Amino acid sequence: MINQRHFQLIFPNIFGFKGGIQVYSIFLLRALQDLYPEANYDVFLKYDKHNLKQERDLQFLNSTKFHYFGNLPRLLQTILFAIKIIIFAIFQRPTIIISTHVNYATACYIIKLITGIPYWVVAHGLEVWDIDNKITKLALRKADKIISVSNYTHQRLLEEKDIDYHKIVVLPNTFDAKQFQIQPKPTYLLKRYNLRREQPIILTVTRLGRMAKYKGYDQIIHALVKVRSHIPNVHFILAGKGDDLPRIKTLVNSLNLQDSITIAGFIPDEELCAHYNLCDVFAMPSKGEGFGIVYLEALACGKPVLAGNQDGSVDPLAQGKLGCLVDPDNVEEITDNLIQILQGNFSNPVVYQPEYLQQKTIEAYEFSQFRAKLAKLFGLVGNREQAIGNRQ
Repeated sequence: MINQRHFQLIFPNIFGFKGGIQVYSIFLLRALQDLYPEANYDVFLKYDKHNLKQERDLQFLNSTKFHYFGNLPRLLQTILFAIKIIIFAIFQRPTIIISTHVNYATACYIIKLITGIPYWVVAHGLEVWDIDNKITKLALRKADKIISVSNYTHQRLLEEKDIDYHKIVVLPNTFDAKQFQIQPKPTYLLKRYNLRREQPIILTVTRLGRMAKYKGYDQIIHALVKVRSHIPNVHFILAGKGDDLPRIKTLVNSLNLQDSITIAGFIPDEELCAHYNLCDVFAMPSKGEGFGIVYLEALACGKPVLAGNQDGSVDPLAQGKLGCLVDPDNVEEITDNLIQILQGNFSNPVVYQPEYLQQKTIEAYEFSQFRAKLAKLFGLVGNREQAIGNRQ
């Protein structure tokens, strides 16, 4: 019976830090609870600490039980996390187990060997493109379904000859369209950053970690030297947090760009839309994105977007139809395209049509689309989606 379903979900974390995997995990849980409101949900969170207020803020069903491991020392955390996932499944016998990170697939595989419980694994980007660990690779191969978040990652997985391509399906990233609207540049942010309304602004929102340099913010910083020679009042806002900040600040100082760059720090969810609306182009020429939710958010705010052409970034930009795709290692190419976009003579005129960018992004990636595709993966008939729409 549908109302007797029991989901065991394994996430890195969903409270606090909101990277791509975390946001995907939240939307996955929300979609499941829309489709199966009568089911039971046990959610294992490796890095989160217990916080009732955060649980209420995200408004999950009362039948959702969270299991936290964030207070434990790292080694003990990893061991207990895996042991409790396995023991829980053996005794509770959930209908299905879904992991949103491949690193947890090994525990799922062990559970399947013991109990026969099926499991799905979500494949995002770098973590599944070139798996070195043979056990992790085996666990991914033995999954009942591998959910790729982009066509690019789907293609990379198809190149792995020992993975059954019939198991791989695409369920792209999504976003909440209600949270991202087209609006004028916010006055309070112009004041905060001491900028003028007519001033050209480049924005990047990303993690600023030493392991995240593939995001391309270094290339934007280097490109700014030449961009500034063509557009003297250009300003770059680099938003995010991480352990790469000291090096970034040293780089900015070495290029004498202190007056043209603001390192804005972490942007809370309630200010994200305002920051997208503040900019004239959102730029993140990454070469390691599984998808890139930030591109969807920027496009939904009607902004021109510049992204890399060698990873999952091509999906939200519709293979370049909705933005600008560049070689992420070519600073000269990044520079020239930023100048063209900001000067209003970029070759693809749709980047200057905010309503069109928003409409196409909503049509392809809004949450209701995500939920409908998830319903198909579970073999649910269209009536279920229709009933959810009527309730809302």
